[in-house]
Amino acid sequence: MRVVLAEDLFLLRDGLVRLLEAYDFEIAAAVDNGPELSRALLTIKPDVAVVDVRLPPTFTDEGLQAALQARREVPGLPVLVLSQHVEQLYARELLADGSGGIGYLLKDRVFDADQFIDAVRRVASGGTAMDPQVISQLLVRKSRDEPLGDLTPREREVLSLMAEGRSNQAIAQRLVVTERAIAKHTSNIFLKLDLPVSDDDNRRVLAVLAYLNGS
Repeated sequence: MRVVLAEDLFLLRDGLVRLLEAYDFEIAAAVDNGPELSRALLTIKPDVAVVDVRLPPTFTDEGLQAALQARREVPGLPVLVLSQHVEQLYARELLADGSGGIGYLLKDRVFDADQFIDAVRRVASGGTAMDPQVISQLLVRKSRDEPLGDLTPREREVLSLMAEGRSNQAIAQRLVVTERAIAKHTSNIFLKLDLPVSDDDNRRVLAVLAYLNGS
């Protein structure tokens, strides 16, 4: 699995390269600035990109801008944002097209290698991996006449945990209820969000994107 990595701090970038390689990822490119990231994403078209938000030359939003541009030209390109900051405007735009894997982790809340590697693999396979703090900042409360406003508090809680990338079994364990109860909640969520029946995990991703991209 080919990875393009963008991180301006040498020690962190080198550490991420070594960690990913230890788990059999191929580092197709490891760059430290926005322009090089843009070139790498468009020429290599990796299986997944791991991107910091703030990169040289201006240390504002080069990483997210490069990811957005790449997804416009390579629809569905999986992107995992790894940052100290939540850039709400551009993060919301990144989530808006509803195609391909998306993740957003905060650096100081990644506590072990397994957590990080699981997130990279999940995003590469088309899923989501969202830090709960990112979710809380991106979530916009909906009025009652909009689909998200029809969700019960428990359904919102289930959807929030889905946004983190958790399975029904993991959600059931977290909420101390049966997996059958969670399956019922997810069915209600799909129904209220008017998501068609599907044999794959696409509805979970679409539900999460609706949840995070509401405004």
